[in-house]
Amino acid sequence: MTLTILDARPNTDETTRATVLFADLRGYTRLAEQVPPARVVVLLEEFFSVLAKATEMHGGQIFHMAGDGMMAGFGVGDRAKDGAREALASGRAMLTNFASVARRWQRELSIDTAIGVGIHLGEVALGLLGPPGRQAPTLVGDTVNVAARLCSRARAGEVLFSSMVATALVDDTSGATGWSPQFRQLPQFELRGRNAPVDVWCVPAPKRLPL
Repeated sequence: MTLTILDARPNTDETTRATVLFADLRGYTRLAEQVPPARVVVLLEEFFSVLAKATEMHGGQIFHMAGDGMMAGFGVGDRAKDGAREALASGRAMLTNFASVARRWQRELSIDTAIGVGIHLGEVALGLLGPPGRQAPTLVGDTVNVAARLCSRARAGEVLFSSMVATALVDDTSGATGWSPQFRQLPQFELRGRNAPVDVWCVPAPKRLPL
């Protein structure tokens, strides 16, 4: 499998309004403990392939893949879109498409795994970071931090998204908001390292999901 980070055309002098998505693998610590490293590589390639396909299918840009997690941006540099609807659709596709993979891993390895997703919308800076000769485009700012914290709070099989994303979905004038009556508003979250609490919505996990 070949993973491609899309050309983000970084410009450190400007910010852009975009939606940031984080996704990571739940159950990875146990998997890495019980499965030989060479096999873990193969499993992670399959996992990241699911994330990459769901991201690119909905027009997202992959900015970072490492360990058992991924960061992607939607609507980056596109003044006509904020990326909220696309990010949520991508996150839901990740959960749906990984479900069969997780069931197979459970049968073959007796290990329960799932994905947790966090999504936030706001201003981000797009720039190149890293040592000389190895710089890569990335997104920076409070929006990124909140999306990452939401991902860490999401339970296995959940998508957590902020009220900024919820508002964008409701106000979407494209005629296809992606809003669902299944979405639940949760109590405000106090996110680690952040002064103000965050209003959060949830795409609930299926009842029979492992973990």
